[in-house]
Amino acid sequence: MSTDGVNTSRRMWLIGATAAVGAVGVVGAAVPFVRSWNPSAKAKAAGAPIEVDVSPIQPGQMIVVKWRGRPVWFLHRTQEELASLKTVESLLRDPNSEDPQQPDYCKNTWRSIKPEMLVLVGICTHLGCSPLYVPEKGKIEPSWEGGFFCPCHGSKYDLAGRVYAGVPAPKNLVVPPYSYTGATVITVGVDKENPA
Repeated sequence: MSTDGVNTSRRMWLIGATAAVGAVGVVGAAVPFVRSWNPSAKAKAAGAPIEVDVSPIQPGQMIVVKWRGRPVWFLHRTQEELASLKTVESLLRDPNSEDPQQPDYCKNTWRSIKPEMLVLVGICTHLGCSPLYVPEKGKIEPSWEGGFFCPCHGSKYDLAGRVYAGVPAPKNLVVPPYSYTGATVITVGVDKENPA
């Protein structure tokens, strides 16, 4: 094969320049594609920790706050409600909260860091309905000491979110990771006692 009149150095330069421009184009197309895998600012905000000032919640009152698209309950229990927790233990499936997926600070009778303030994800562990807060004694049945009742399939939980035996729900209500960042400010989504 004859290479008469062919400028090989120019040909090599053109091949190199074409390859470089092609590589830049591939990177330019790949960057937005790879960036699209990252969660949006809205998605990041939805999963971010939230701070809740619980000082306005009166004893016996509950508020609901949304975190990660789920309702989180903040219940300020009265001394009478706290005392009732021991009286129902024989009726519960898991009175000691032995689920290893739950934080250590919920492995006590009241299932919270501070006895009077309960923090729970308000979703039934059976099929995901949202139970109702029913604090009145005897409202659901004669032995009812107050708690949470799921109207979808009849699951019952006490005022610590512990599930009664013999109902469809298999586990206690979930205690989300949380910590106190002030005397009355709770940060849901940050567990200072059990950092990941």
